[in-house]
Amino acid sequence: MTLARYSLIASAVVALTACGNKEETPAAETAAPVSATAPGDVVIKIGHAAPLTGNIAHLGKDNENGVRLAIDELNTENVEIGGKKVKFEMVSEDDQADPKTATTVAQRFVDAKVAGVIGHLNSGTTIPASKIYSDAGIPQISPSATNAAYTQQGFKTAFRVIANDIAQGGALGEFAATTLKAKKVAIIDDRTAYGQGLADEFEKAAKAKGVTVVGREFTTNQATDFMAILTTIKGKKPDIIFYGGMDAQAGPLTQQLKKLGVSAKVIGGDGFQTGEYIKLAGDNAEGQYASQPGMPKDKMPGFGAFNEKYKAKFNTDIQIYAPFTYDATRVMVAAMKKAGSSDPAKYLPEMAKTDYAGVTGPIKFDAKGDILGGNVTVYQVKNGVWEAVATVGGAALAPAAAPAPAPADAAAPAPAEAPK
Repeated sequence: MTLARYSLIASAVVALTACGNKEETPAAETAAPVSATAPGDVVIKIGHAAPLTGNIAHLGKDNENGVRLAIDELNTENVEIGGKKVKFEMVSEDDQADPKTATTVAQRFVDAKVAGVIGHLNSGTTIPASKIYSDAGIPQISPSATNAAYTQQGFKTAFRVIANDIAQGGALGEFAATTLKAKKVAIIDDRTAYGQGLADEFEKAAKAKGVTVVGREFTTNQATDFMAILTTIKGKKPDIIFYGGMDAQAGPLTQQLKKLGVSAKVIGGDGFQTGEYIKLAGDNAEGQYASQPGMPKDKMPGFGAFNEKYKAKFNTDIQIYAPFTYDATRVMVAAMKKAGSSDPAKYLPEMAKTDYAGVTGPIKFDAKGDILGGNVTVYQVKNGVWEAVATVGGAALAPAAAPAPAPADAAAPAPAEAPK
């Protein structure tokens, strides 16, 4: 009886131990994404980070789609690195357009030993995350963060494939003064690294051209009611209202201008040069302006073919940055191939020497990691779609055919964190 009792106890202990192991194993297995690779293939993980939830999730998903398209294509091309056949795996994370979440995501990427990171989407997330990637020696290419500070920190791991806010804000300020003939402008920004940074550069460029800034107002990247600040601006009768922020706020803001009877044109950056802005702004989107780093899409050397592949795969239109995330992924892999290694320490020097013909145009980096010769294109909503009206490359405006706005009437609550 005693022996039987001990046997039963021993059996129970073994069974419990086995159960404990079974509960832990799946957790360990799900910590890293499952890879559908052939036996013997080397798996290379590439991280992607963007807001995949929240009011700009449509932009984050667009970024993710560009990376996914590049990786799916690479996995059909039998890529070899250092003489070994490799398979690429996207590890995508939602940073919620929040700086603190972004640093958590960045550390997860480091722990997962990703070979490189495409992202983040927002300047407010890209900048804090970049320190973590730099400390770990992991190359990072942002396809969309435009705040100049990102590449001014001296991190050798930081690159971007679009023009920064110095170029974009300068182009918009010059366009407002020379093409739109604005004499008075009001400026609103969402107090994020992107929105405020772009507004600052616009203000500098506009003032340098003799434009008077009649008001500078602030809102947040979560706001939906702009009536109070727009009423303040209305009394100052600006010719143009500049908005530094994303489409989720720019659309309702533009709608509310109409309700107040303000005829000033709205102008802003790539954060609202989207189809979503046109939907949110409704009829009042017509005639408004926004810029986009890069050449006009019909002038991008590979955009036509890319657009067809994108629509066929995802059954949706491109928002903004998918061509840039696609190029960023390809640039990173090209550096690995040249180095013969996916080890960040070995291929990082090749990233700095990039000379790549992308779908968005030629890609080379300067000593800071900024794209060389980045263009900026200004668009206007005409008949419900964005049409390119001017391209700025370096210092000069290329042919623009935009009508001057009629003078008008038309700033903001509390600050916020995060976007672009």
